[in-house]
Amino acid sequence: MNLATPAIVPQSAVRRLPRLALLLFCLAYVLPGFVGREPWKNADVAAFGAMLEMARGQSSWWQPQVLGVAADVAGPLPYWLGAVFIRALPFLDADIAARIPFALLLALTLVCTWYAVYHLARQTSAQPVAFAFGGEADPIDYARTLADAALLALVACLGLAQMSHETTPDLARLAMVSAVLMAATRMALPATRHPWRTVVLWGAATLGLVFSGAPWIAITLSSGLLIGVWLARTTQDTRPPLELTWVAGLLGLATALAALTQQIQWPTELALPAIWTEWQRWARLLVWFTWPAWPLVLWTLWRWRRQLLSPHVALPLWAALVSVVNSAINPDFDRALLLALPALAALAAFALPTLGRSVSALIDWFTLVFFSGCALVIWVIWFAMQTGVPAKPAANVARLAPGFVPEFSLALLMPALLATIAWFWLVSWRVGRHRQALWKSLVLPAAGATLCWLLLMTLWLPLLDFGRSYGPVVRRIAKLVPASSSCVLADGLSQAQISALQYQGGLTMVRSGPKADPRCEAMVVHPDTQPTLDERVQLFEWAYKATVRRLNDKESLLLYQRVGG
Repeated sequence: MNLATPAIVPQSAVRRLPRLALLLFCLAYVLPGFVGREPWKNADVAAFGAMLEMARGQSSWWQPQVLGVAADVAGPLPYWLGAVFIRALPFLDADIAARIPFALLLALTLVCTWYAVYHLARQTSAQPVAFAFGGEADPIDYARTLADAALLALVACLGLAQMSHETTPDLARLAMVSAVLMAATRMALPATRHPWRTVVLWGAATLGLVFSGAPWIAITLSSGLLIGVWLARTTQDTRPPLELTWVAGLLGLATALAALTQQIQWPTELALPAIWTEWQRWARLLVWFTWPAWPLVLWTLWRWRRQLLSPHVALPLWAALVSVVNSAINPDFDRALLLALPALAALAAFALPTLGRSVSALIDWFTLVFFSGCALVIWVIWFAMQTGVPAKPAANVARLAPGFVPEFSLALLMPALLATIAWFWLVSWRVGRHRQALWKSLVLPAAGATLCWLLLMTLWLPLLDFGRSYGPVVRRIAKLVPASSSCVLADGLSQAQISALQYQGGLTMVRSGPKADPRCEAMVVHPDTQPTLDERVQLFEWAYKATVRRLNDKESLLLYQRVGG
């Protein structure tokens, strides 16, 4: 009898979430955002542009480039995935083909998180109290229930939605981190099935993380998890298993390969926030980005405080700390923090066996009010865009997105209606009198996050494409470029802007300079580089033609046309 555990769970509380319902739920979360939209600014379209150049043979496969300049984010693996699918599926639009492997990476993240918690919950230290006369939760049923809960907790995290649906290296890193965590939790079990498969998975995920542009995360995360697994196994076995030595060897090999291929370099931009306002911004991000997992994580650490060194707490805690600290010292707070979500979801799941009914009810009511309110706002604004009623939301849309013309789409409306009906059914089921299951407290948060994400990706998709992509801007520029121009010069443009002009605008871009192609009869210039334009081109050959602005004049590009030589 494990008296140290705070979990008191009867068998009636470990009912499995129906597999068909769980599968449909995951599909409803994964597919919206990968289907039907344009590439968005900035990271999404920038990464896609590098993949497209690789697929067309215009970039080195080892050093992804856009017009001869290295991609904004290092690490070739994510670009390989997109480029391979673009070349393998020429009958699909390039942006759709590039999204397929990233949709699979998101699915892999969900699967690995489920299995990581399943293995953690099978640890002896994680098991609930054994009752004197029986009736306590079966270990396997208990593990499956907590794994279901962790999957729901991950989907419920507000910060996961957008970045997990982009074709960026961040999603590849997220999948690799979750795979490393799953391999470590599997290896921590005293009787691991197919241990060599786990060794291969751990090594491959670590190497994948290295070649996704996160070598220091790979080394730090795998090293700490390896030590944790080693300590756990030495307390369970007479001697550490040979597989752990192989994992250590593969970690060393990944480090050596990263050094030899110059993937591993000492980061020069990492530093703690220098001013108090930056610390405040990071703290606010931490609160909303990881909601609703972080309150449950704190509860887990408190209730399981006597077992902080046990594998089911120590392993995900280390994985979460590595990513949270990396977020604090990284200029991209949110993209670094994304990697913490699988581990935080795992920790959040272990809070559920110790929660009282009043806390569960509070979570339900807060979630019901919050997500129902968000869904209502989305529907009201969509209705206002279509009909002009209510007038104020319609006027706000017209003010914030000047030039946007709403169009009715039955194909976008039907999924939104079905999702809303499913939400009402789920709410009625949740408030009904049913036998308690551990995962029930996270059903509404996960379903609410999925509902709002699906509504945004259907009802608001045309508006979001108009506001978040370069499509409207680059198409206007393409119309202004002379038809006789075989190419367009790019001066001071970002990787995202060049990628959008090439793919969404259909233009052949060439970087400006003294030896630029003289056949280019148009040039697109960033306003910041316009004052020094004469240093790179013969300015007397060019005449200003137009300024093309994005929404609310926040971003603009200048178009020049060649007038003589």
